[in-house]
Amino acid sequence: MDNRSLPLTDDAVAERVLGHIRNGTTDMGEDVWREPVENYRSPERLAREMALLRRFPLAFCPSAALPDVGSYVARDTAGVPIVAVRGEDRVVRAFRNVCRHRGMQVAKEAGCTRTFVCGYHGWAYGLDGRLRAVPHEHGFPGLDKSRHGLVPVAAEERAGVVFVTIDEPAPGAACGDLPMLIAADQRPMRTVTRDTDANWKVMLEGFIEGYHIRATHPESFLPYGFDNLNVVETFGRHSRVTYPFQRIRKLENAAPGSRSVRGLVTYVYHLFPNALVTVLSSHTNLVVLEPLGLDRTRSVNYTLTNGGVDPEQALVAAKRDAEFVGNSGAAEDRAVIEAIQRGIASGANDAFTFGRFESAIVHFHKTLDAELTRLV
Repeated sequence: MDNRSLPLTDDAVAERVLGHIRNGTTDMGEDVWREPVENYRSPERLAREMALLRRFPLAFCPSAALPDVGSYVARDTAGVPIVAVRGEDRVVRAFRNVCRHRGMQVAKEAGCTRTFVCGYHGWAYGLDGRLRAVPHEHGFPGLDKSRHGLVPVAAEERAGVVFVTIDEPAPGAACGDLPMLIAADQRPMRTVTRDTDANWKVMLEGFIEGYHIRATHPESFLPYGFDNLNVVETFGRHSRVTYPFQRIRKLENAAPGSRSVRGLVTYVYHLFPNALVTVLSSHTNLVVLEPLGLDRTRSVNYTLTNGGVDPEQALVAAKRDAEFVGNSGAAEDRAVIEAIQRGIASGANDAFTFGRFESAIVHFHKTLDAELTRLV
């Protein structure tokens, strides 16, 4: 397993995958990790994890979800209602989505507006968060509107993703170097929110290892891919797992330096702590895992077309690609995840053992433990 500032180039990934095919090998980590099951069951541990989420940059939405001045996305993240909006200067800002009068949310879901108006009493806020108007303002003598704007939270756009940091950042909590994840010519296709009866870490773990492909996906993914053949990289707190398709073999005779893996692999990026970007043949997903409790997680999945082709062709291909993934492998993964959650409650295990094939998960748990320790 690598640990570098940025992932490998596509050409280097192709070289490593082809080597694994020839040799019957796969990337392997150095360590075996024992994660106490109590860390999935402890209310105190979850409270610490939620506090950590609020002090780290969290992937909130794709930049492409905010294409125009006034475009906004509103949802809860790390248990806090947040709205992100593109301002008149085209800078993305984020605020606690809470009216300064009585606490009502001022924005719902997503849309485009020039003014956020509270649906309770009509207090109105500009795209910069400033309080612009108060109905019957004479009933609030001495009200200083300049001190009653929406409460800002840190926001930045990096690699095609909007990140927000809700509370005071943890020491050294910056994202670090990221490769381009979502390009400017990729277009939002749909947003799907789903609640699953499982701990957020169990859901995350299922994305970042290929050791389960043969047993879990024998008729969906396995015929097109490989069992337990992956490239696993870490960069800072983050990681990337490459899942190659059988058709990557056609690059065997291609000249090094000229090989493209587009359509030949699935990339799964884990953006610490709770988000993933999955780059598939014809579409890309930004998946954010929002803990709702010890045994319940809300996944927010932003699906985009892939770029580089005619927009209409990209949309048709993305829909076909997403339908296959959603109707086959994803359903199989959900069934396993919910079964694991029931197993957690059984008391059968005092710890889960993550082996050398599951090194991206080992990296995640090591990083999470280290950062929780730093926040004590």
